[in-house]
Amino acid sequence: MSIGAGIFLFVIGAVLRFALNMELAWIDLPLVGNILMGAGIVVFILGLILTFRRRRSISTQRTVVRPTEGESVVRHTDRTDDTSL
Repeated sequence: MSIGAGIFLFVIGAVLRFALNMELAWIDLPLVGNILMGAGIVVFILGLILTFRRRRSISTQRTVVRPTEGESVVRHTDRTDDTSL
């Protein structure tokens, strides 16, 4: 979600900076566009970092000996940590 929000902020900022030729007395649209593009880049990079940090996989192997049968059974458990914040 934050990657999409970063792209959205960047696009809105680019429209304000480059596509609009309006002059308003109370706001400087090119400056607001620059700020939104910078914020979009920061949000996009943070989204990438958080996405890559969440994708870790843990693999465990357990050996269980059944007392009644006397044989060992190997169980494989694979788990992926993909928790969202």
